[in-house]
Amino acid sequence: MIIKDITVKHQTVPLLVPFKTALRTATEIDSISVEIQLENGIKGKGAASPTYVITGDSLEGIQAALQGPIKLALIGEDIRQFQKLLKKIQSCCIHNPSAKAAADIALHDAYTKFLNIPLYAFLGDKQPISTCMTISVDTPEKMAEDAQKSAADGFDILKVKVGSIPELDLERIKHIRSVIPDHVKLRLDANQGWTPKQAVQLINKMETLNFGIELVEQPVPAHDWEGLKFVTERVNVPIMADESLFSAKDALRLVSGRYVDLLNIKLMKCGGINEARKIASIAEANGVACMIGSMMEPSLSVGAAAHLAAAHPNITYFDLDAPLWLSTELDVLKYSGQEVFLSDLPGIGEITVPISK
Repeated sequence: MIIKDITVKHQTVPLLVPFKTALRTATEIDSISVEIQLENGIKGKGAASPTYVITGDSLEGIQAALQGPIKLALIGEDIRQFQKLLKKIQSCCIHNPSAKAAADIALHDAYTKFLNIPLYAFLGDKQPISTCMTISVDTPEKMAEDAQKSAADGFDILKVKVGSIPELDLERIKHIRSVIPDHVKLRLDANQGWTPKQAVQLINKMETLNFGIELVEQPVPAHDWEGLKFVTERVNVPIMADESLFSAKDALRLVSGRYVDLLNIKLMKCGGINEARKIASIAEANGVACMIGSMMEPSLSVGAAAHLAAAHPNITYFDLDAPLWLSTELDVLKYSGQEVFLSDLPGIGEITVPISK
């Protein structure tokens, strides 16, 4: 079954509210979609978004990689040579993880439609999944207001963006903790914003104050692996790698060296579902649990990540709220509070599950 054509399109999608982190503020996203068409008419779809400050990928670069070396590597190939094609996506050019992720997702979608099974069934099982809700970095008062609303909307885990002045971050968490129920857990994402010593002092203080911190994500700069280990060894709260993790090789080094307690897998960083599966399995073999995460990206690519999350037993933390920030209709995932629903149709699928009000 031959790949007949590959098309690439670009769309700008406004966000419902600005998304703010220690690294950037976004009011819209660029969504690049790729469609792989088979000779029998089956179409596999994938998507990506550029994030300069994390992957280094640009809109123009993603488009060029998809329309150039990736398209050249796949056109005329047989979809039944699936593993060979996955390798060709990764080897046809260096870097460009977001473009590779879009093509990898589209290939998985086309192949599982060809097999007439849902993507999660091809990848493994189907465990129930839910998501945390992200609280953008802002004033302590505004963050407390946003956290209170999210808790009222049914989210019992909040991912709080921090990572600027440690004293201000402490005030932010104090304000949030004072207005949300005790059962609501907090995940802190510093987005590389602290030094190792600042991280240890701040996390230990929050432990003493019993703030209900479930984990802390990427407290120090991505390149500072020794800093990660310094923090991990000196606090009780689990430390998670995000921007330090781009590949299965990174995962192997991080878990074997005990640099962190947890890994955050994102398809846009690692180049797609295939590499993400390797990361989750490497971590599993080393007794390290994983989160599936998302950046500000389209529902389609987050949907692909959700299928992987539902299928892999070592992915036990979920951060899949990005589509809830988009002004467009959700075409792959549906949400009921914090619960996330997948389709049982072939491929990534369309939603048929009724959503409770």
